[in-house]
Amino acid sequence: MKKILFALCLLLAMQQAAYAGFADGAMAYNNKNYALAYREILPLAKAGNADAEHLLGLMYYMGRGVPQDYKQALEWHRKAALQGKADAQYVVGAMYYTGNAVIQDHKQAIVWFRKAAEQGHAEAQQVLGLMYRYHIGGMPQDNVIAYMLWNLAAAGGSANAAEQRAAVLRSMTQEQIEEGQALSAAWKPNTPLPRQSRTGG
Repeated sequence: MKKILFALCLLLAMQQAAYAGFADGAMAYNNKNYALAYREILPLAKAGNADAEHLLGLMYYMGRGVPQDYKQALEWHRKAALQGKADAQYVVGAMYYTGNAVIQDHKQAIVWFRKAAEQGHAEAQQVLGLMYRYHIGGMPQDNVIAYMLWNLAAAGGSANAAEQRAAVLRSMTQEQIEEGQALSAAWKPNTPLPRQSRTGG
């Protein structure tokens, strides 16, 4: 029993140390002290800390404290994305969407945008809504799902989604609006998003 308690205490201490290191690195990054941020973040990223992997990916993407390198950015973001980090999933989706460091692949972009959107990531919901609205990447053209996604994204603070929702409303029937509102109200974060609606196709 003592061994188990000791192991748990050791694990907790390691997690707290990793969190403290990440907080220091993130603060240095926010203060534009990129050299210090890199020194703090790199060992955590190499140890598999998803937050550190994502931040290191951003540093490579923007060329902050390191030479700009989109392939490194994608590699670090993908590691964080595979651990479920929604911000990283969104970036991986965006890189596939634009063909940045990878061959452009809208279907792969959709996979990653959906993963982030299903966690409640407003920007991913907003972009996924565009893909439904304009039939991008093989998505079915579905104004109701687009409306639902923009409703969720607007509630999450996306001004673009609020504008797009207002625009699509003008081409929707009352039945479609009601379905979109019902889908929005029923959906909970970390559950699958509907792939098509009853009235919007």
